Amino acid sequence: MSEETTTLYEAIGGDATVRALTARFYELMATLPEGAASLAVHPPDLTNAHDRLYDYLTGYLGGPPVYVEKYGHPMLRRRHFMAEIGPAERESWLFCFRKALEETVAHPTLQEIIWQPVERLAHHMQNKE
Repeated sequence: MSEETTTLYEAIGGDATVRALTARFYELMATLPEGAASLAVHPPDLTNAHDRLYDYLTGYLGGPPVYVEKYGHPMLRRRHFMAEIGPAERESWLFCFRKALEETVAHPTLQEIIWQPVERLAHHMQNKE
């Protein structure tokens, strides 16, 4: 008897959901007042940031490891060190991500499974007080 393992990527709906989550996150960050602090540390053109987050989330959630294949190990803190990320920027990013997650991932349990490590990661990314 064989057991199939379902990845989180598959459980949330795969590529379509990761694309929707990423797009909604950047829409919220660019339009909500709560997203302003996070938006301010991004370049004016969000295309590259959008694409990299999509690639990262795809692999992070158990889909194809496209980020690693394109860029190598994520080293997220190192890659973001040139951006000053303090409590305001962190909370702004988390606000937009949480809202996008709630709007694109239907199941509350799956939302929480994703949210908890993302929240820890956001705190780890902070590099100023």
